[in-house]
Amino acid sequence: MTEQIRTRVAIVGAGPAGLALSALLHRSGIDSIVIDPRTREDIERTIKAGILEQSSVELLRSLGGSRVDEVGARHDGIELRWNGVGHRIDFQGLVGRSVWLYPQHEALIDLIALRLGEGGDVRFGVGATSVEGVDTDAPVVHAAGPDGRPIEIRADVVVGADGSRSLVREAVTGSQTGGYFREYPFAWFGILCEAPPSSPELIYSTTERGFALISQRSATVQRMYLQCDPELDPDAMGEREIWDELQARTGGGLHEGPIFQRDVLRFRSFVAHELRRGRALLVGDAAHTVPPTGAKGMNLALADVVLLHRAIEELVRSGSEHGLDAYPEAASRRIWKAEHFSWWMTSMLHTAPGANDFDERRRLGELEMVATSRHGAAYLAEAYTGWPFETRPRG
Repeated sequence: MTEQIRTRVAIVGAGPAGLALSALLHRSGIDSIVIDPRTREDIERTIKAGILEQSSVELLRSLGGSRVDEVGARHDGIELRWNGVGHRIDFQGLVGRSVWLYPQHEALIDLIALRLGEGGDVRFGVGATSVEGVDTDAPVVHAAGPDGRPIEIRADVVVGADGSRSLVREAVTGSQTGGYFREYPFAWFGILCEAPPSSPELIYSTTERGFALISQRSATVQRMYLQCDPELDPDAMGEREIWDELQARTGGGLHEGPIFQRDVLRFRSFVAHELRRGRALLVGDAAHTVPPTGAKGMNLALADVVLLHRAIEELVRSGSEHGLDAYPEAASRRIWKAEHFSWWMTSMLHTAPGANDFDERRRLGELEMVATSRHGAAYLAEAYTGWPFETRPRG
């Protein structure tokens, strides 16, 4: 028989957006259910990068249970490097803000433990199959449990936090692909290696050979990237070849160690045509994706959630849909600023296929202008560390 559930808010997707929204709603006394087709182990063990803006860190601290200050690493700047010379962008000196290197799976471990510890209804292995009635005040999420048993969830609001292949997006926009889209002609070949950090802060390095990013994971594990063709086979390069290329693209001096993971990360920008239809709304990667250069993905998701939490709270408290009406425009203001910043960073740091000498000299001139102008560096610092979260949708 079909299991029937009634809740205020049905959240599809147990990523950072879905879990953070559930936690915020709990603090407002609003019940919710979170479903995800993955197991808890799959979610917690899928290693993903994570750079948190200051507002994101403040939000996670306010929810409680976050280990960001124990496990995460505060970074007060980044280094832009070209022609073998580094130029530090001093976030604290320019805008008085910082970022924290805190991998997404660590934040998810915290949020899952928080919600389960609070008695939250988080169901793993439960996948949504369809969403109906979004134009009514009682939409329904149809799902299947781990044993295949059908589940019917009736709610006041359905939230699609189910990632870039969102099923809820189809109910909102009419298709899974309905949106503004750009695919970039390059990707990142990423590795995880056993080595000490090569730098106290991230290095964004560009050369005639292509781009490289030197990031970190811990005192013993590091994450590094090379610009590559999107069709590159991750196993095509030998370990010595990878290290030689990383050293060449950064000017040398990197600490080397055994490589134990490699992957290719494609670059895409996407914003859904609509973020709301009736009582169904989109947040996080279901609403938008960005290339990783600007480190905006998880931060945009959390900014969406802060706005949507207040809109749902208004609906439950007073019955007013004003906040829901205002949510798409309010969220879009930040989304498109972040989309621009991510595109700008990507364009400034990567050599595009087919670029001529003029294109390359112009690009290096832009880097010079940003790094040597206080105003240019301040723009990068402000956007990278993030704009303060809006707490209420403004129409």
